[in-house]
Amino acid sequence: MTGLPASCLYVGKVMHARLKPAKHRFVYRVFSLFLDLDSLATHSKKLRFLSVNRFNVLSFHERDHGDGSTNLKDWVRGHLRDAGYAADGPIFIQCYPRLWGYVFNPLSVYYCYTQSGMLEAILHEVSNTFGDRHSYLLPVIPGGEGGPIHQSCAKKLYVSPFNPVDHRYDFKVREPDDRYAIGIREFDSEGEVLVATFDGRRRALSDGALARAVLTHPLMTLKVIMAIHWEAFRLWRKGVPVAKRPEQPVGEISVQGPAGGSALATDQSPAIQTQEIRVSSC
Repeated sequence: MTGLPASCLYVGKVMHARLKPAKHRFVYRVFSLFLDLDSLATHSKKLRFLSVNRFNVLSFHERDHGDGSTNLKDWVRGHLRDAGYAADGPIFIQCYPRLWGYVFNPLSVYYCYTQSGMLEAILHEVSNTFGDRHSYLLPVIPGGEGGPIHQSCAKKLYVSPFNPVDHRYDFKVREPDDRYAIGIREFDSEGEVLVATFDGRRRALSDGALARAVLTHPLMTLKVIMAIHWEAFRLWRKGVPVAKRPEQPVGEISVQGPAGGSALATDQSPAIQTQEIRVSSC
């Protein structure tokens, strides 16, 4: 990719495919925000249908992410610096907006650039419907121009009743441009268990694009939550065994430094608590 990305919308499809012990697959249409954390105030002033930290048809609230504070950029940058990253460039977040005041983000992704425009790290923020949140800060290893970014880490947060915590995540990420693409593969000790992807196309961050997104996805947040519960029920009907939820939550973030490495250091501070929604599916 040449140059830094710009704030925008991505409209596309989410796909989940479970490979074992029972095959299961579903797809649904979504749209997401892609925002420069340095430009939140500007977007809030310029756009009629999107507000920052206050109610609107669409809104982005910093307290929905990170440690729940209202300075999300400083939270991300602090963890970057603590891990040894330069942390001197822009930070973008890809996430669902609040729609009619409500949102659930299973995964929010932060793209962390240096002042020179190099993507140095990606922070994957995972939330479950039991009210917990955990983030994985992973380095971007320089590779071929325009090629996919590959990252891997141990799973730390209990996300689904059907997936134990002793699994591994592999991420395949395309640096955002006209297309947005991310894939997450989950493995146990015997092989691949689950694949989840989001593939979207860029739309300008304008009132017209926001209005079209709302009109074509008027109940997107409700659809996401209903899909989680419905697909969980279908998995239960298929006889997929339920994994016990660990009693002790993990800390708020796991970190790999700029040099990479296979092990993650886990922050032992209390886990971030969010609103409980009762059940998670995949």
